[in-house]
Amino acid sequence: MLDVTRLRVLVAVARHGSVTAAAEALHYAQPSVSHHLARLETETGVRLLQRAGRGVRLTPAGRLLAERGEEILGRLDAAEAELAELSGLRAGRVRLAAFPSALGSFVPRAAARFTAAHPGVVLEFVEAEPPAALALLRTGEVDLAVVFDYGSADGEVRLTPLFTEGLHLVTRPGAEGPLESFARARWIAGCARCRESLVRRCAAAGFVPDIAFTTDDYVAVQALVAAGLGVTILPSLALRAHRSAAVATVPLAGEGRRVSAAAYGVPPDPPATARLLEFLITTGDEDMRSVTART
Repeated sequence: MLDVTRLRVLVAVARHGSVTAAAEALHYAQPSVSHHLARLETETGVRLLQRAGRGVRLTPAGRLLAERGEEILGRLDAAEAELAELSGLRAGRVRLAAFPSALGSFVPRAAARFTAAHPGVVLEFVEAEPPAALALLRTGEVDLAVVFDYGSADGEVRLTPLFTEGLHLVTRPGAEGPLESFARARWIAGCARCRESLVRRCAAAGFVPDIAFTTDDYVAVQALVAAGLGVTILPSLALRAHRSAAVATVPLAGEGRRVSAAAYGVPPDPPATARLLEFLITTGDEDMRSVTART
């Protein structure tokens, strides 16, 4: 394998026309330049320089290697500059997956703060429920995923808790009451994990819910409730993202829904990923404290 330092010496000789001028340009001692050139000839197995009077000139092989060396060193210098841009968060890309109500509430504010702080970094979004978001994370299609209801991570997925959001019974106005009073009502369920939570809470209240409708769309859920077609349980983020004036909500006591940011692999994360995570943590915490202050 070619030594980059020796290649840089050959390029300097080709560029400046002599060993002495190359040594001055590189701030090397002249014997050091001669040593690097001799070692490069040994490594390549071809003669790269020939004496011409009191100086030297490149052989055809030397000219060829110097030309290719210019290209190689140019790419290395460009790579170093690009890495400096990335580490300084002046360039690059970070990709985030999040479930719909997170994208409809605190995530855009976190993203806006990130973009304002680092305008050179491209931020991309993918809407995905937790199972799909984690699959994208594992395959490297996203760098971070905002997920819910994952108390523990599997494999190399790392979870950073953001907050725990409350759950709310959603009914028509005037029909509010304790959970057990809706034992004979028709219910609206969401995704598999939301459905499990609903069934578990109803079981704790002493009944099995009659689930008549299933939809993940929190706007559609509230429209169904407003039309008198059923009742449901929604998390705080869904009500933050959209709150119909035609429904009433009652906070439910007990454990809420845990929201976390998931990353993959061994830390530390790339600078852009780590910085976006910081904004998700602070913005999510502010959102939950503002909700608490109003309730």
